[in-house]
Amino acid sequence: MSGELRASDEDRHRVVDALHRHTEAGRLSLDEFTERVDSAYAARTLAELAAVTRDLPAESARTAPAAPDTGRRDLLVIFAVAGVALVLLLAFMALTR
Repeated sequence: MSGELRASDEDRHRVVDALHRHTEAGRLSLDEFTERVDSAYAARTLAELAAVTRDLPAESARTAPAAPDTGRRDLLVIFAVAGVALVLLLAFMALTR
């Protein structure tokens, strides 16, 4: 019965993200990736969507990306570089006076 349920845009995006990770891992060629993404976006039901990844191994929690952490880390690096640049600028200004 659940296979007859309509797929949401979020469901489709989740499957496309999984296909992207499988492609990065070398399980899919770029042509296969393109075909499956097209099928995922055309899927109307959860059963049609599940068929897109049926022959791929299930992803464990370890393989799921930690996107929020990487964004925060990038922001911290930017602030650190800006802080170092500010200190160097102040030091330069103090030395040239």
